[in-house]
Order: sequence, then C-alpha cells, then structure tokens
Amino acid sequence: MGNTGATRGRPRSFDRDAALAAATRLFWERGYGATSVGELTEAMGIRPGSLYAAFGDKRSLFEESVHAYGRTPVGAFMGNALAEEPTAYGAFARILREAAEIYPDPSHPAGCLTISAATNIAPQDAEVAAFLRDLRNANLAAWESRLRAAQQEGELSADASPGALAGYFAAVIQGMSQRARDGAGRAELAEVAELALAAWPGAGR
Repeated sequence: MGNTGATRGRPRSFDRDAALAAATRLFWERGYGATSVGELTEAMGIRPGSLYAAFGDKRSLFEESVHAYGRTPVGAFMGNALAEEPTAYGAFARILREAAEIYPDPSHPAGCLTISAATNIAPQDAEVAAFLRDLRNANLAAWESRLRAAQQEGELSADASPGALAGYFAAVIQGMSQRARDGAGRAELAEVAELALAAWPGAGR
C-alpha cells in the first residue's frame, strides 16, 4: 500500500525546462496558430496529459514560452541595450545592429518570436494576438520614454518627435524580423540598420 502512495506522489518524469524550451522553439518557428497540441507534445517529448498538468492549455503554454523567450539572450537584447548603454543613440544603434546579427542566425528560428508568432491567428484566439500586441506596445512605450529622456537631457534635438522616432525604429525592427524570416542575411540587415540610424535627428551622435 505504501508503494501505491509513492506512485501517486511521484514527480514528473520529464524535464520541464527542456520541454518549455522545445515548445518555445516550435512556436517561434511556426507561430501560434500553425502549431498544434500534438506537434507540441511530440516536440516536447511528453503526453498531452502531461502538457495540461504542467502548463495548462495551449495558450498558457504559449504565454509562458514567450516570457521564457524574453529571458534568453535573443529575446532580451533590446532591453539590455536600453539598460546598459549610456546614450539613447548608443542604445538604438546597438539594438539595430544586434538585430541584424541575431534575427538571421541559423542556430535558431529566424526573426523575433513576439513579432512573428501572431501570424495566421484564428478569430477565437484573438486574446493571443492581444497578448503579443501588448508586449510590443510596451516595448514601444519604453523606447519613447528613453527618447523623451534623451530630449530632456539635450542628446536629442528639441524639434525631434520621440513618439515618431520610436515608431520608426519599431517599424524597422519588425521589418528586419520579417526580412530575416524571408531569407535575408546579416549583410542586408546590417545595411538596413545603418540606413535607419541615419534618420537620427541632429548631429548629437
């Protein structure tokens, strides 16, 4: 009888972190809508029951995957640049140049998970699209805040528009992600990054 109790209370027989990493990669590669629960459990090496017990439903697994992605070097490079660079220009130059290196890197799916995973989402999954949109908009707000601070400090010219500049860089980054998914390499994306940086207002670089 003691053995029965031990069986009922035994720990999960899989590595949760490894399973989550596998799910993250699949969502990154295919997007939310094109990834089925069956494909997820196969990639994660677990049974459907284990997925639901450990992660909840597909949407919960996806949201956890996106947060896990955000903690990786690939997912965190933008926030790291904003936090570590002493100037706004240095931060955005680093973001664009690192995106040109990271997005086409063949060691992982191309582009950015939070940008590309929302394609082909069915109407019933509108909350997933909203979740990703809110993350992207939060990044945009952080960018605009950094640019406003740069303007107050005199780094950015007084006649510049922090909101427009943040939106411009966001559009460039999203375009670079898609170009990488379409096969663009580092050389092309690096040129795009430098062209984008040429739009920086004034000469305070």
